[in-house]
Amino acid sequence: MAEEQMTKEDFRVEENAFSNITHVIGVVSGKGGVGKSMVTASLANAMAVQGYTVGILDADITGPSIPKMYGIQGGAESDGNGIYPPTAANGIEIMSTNLLLPDEGDPVVWRGPVIGNMVKQFYTDVIWGQLDYLFVDMPPGTGDVPLTVFQSLPVDGIVIVTSPQDLVRMIVTKAYRMAQMMEVPVLGIVENYSYLECPHCSEKIYAFGQSHIDEIAADLQTSVLGKIPMQPAYAQAADEGKFADVLNSYVDDAVVAIRNL
Repeated sequence: MAEEQMTKEDFRVEENAFSNITHVIGVVSGKGGVGKSMVTASLANAMAVQGYTVGILDADITGPSIPKMYGIQGGAESDGNGIYPPTAANGIEIMSTNLLLPDEGDPVVWRGPVIGNMVKQFYTDVIWGQLDYLFVDMPPGTGDVPLTVFQSLPVDGIVIVTSPQDLVRMIVTKAYRMAQMMEVPVLGIVENYSYLECPHCSEKIYAFGQSHIDEIAADLQTSVLGKIPMQPAYAQAADEGKFADVLNSYVDDAVVAIRNL
């Protein structure tokens, strides 16, 4: 008797009829406070300046920060065809829950299934147009939203963001293993807040301790795609809504990995 073969259930959703997205890149972290949105925006800016058409799907539904970083105010417009994402000063298209709220300070008090459905709608109902790269800025951890993104969107690869601290091995490993379980390629790891450089003598100060990211990446058989120092200028640009002007050369290796897909 022939063996019955199990077929994997497909949860993927279709992009909007007026969208044509070539690559979807997830930016994830095992915990909060590592500057994941800054890394997402830095990658998006780097691709845009090279002439690619780029969008950012802000999947951090309850804690969105991308519109603020780019100085985007006001709501997203829509018609019978879908929702039109606002465009940042450098041409990046952005969609976030803050663009759908009457007041950006209003809290999003939703349960997991509702949040997951909103993430899917940002892919199915938003008119992204022709995009070379759509970056998905995910909330920290391995919960509902990362699971929804991995199952529902055609993710080509993820970049894991972390910071140098004692918990880094566990944090990175959790994110890495979740991607493996979901059969999503891990492009590599970006370490943020790696050090602080003295503006007077250029000495490197390791505020969070010495980095162990190289050995962790080697153990996981993946690559370190960048070590970003603390940059007050980047934080100021984000606070002032001028992050479109930031060109973060510390993510250049990550950009190469993304382009090589």
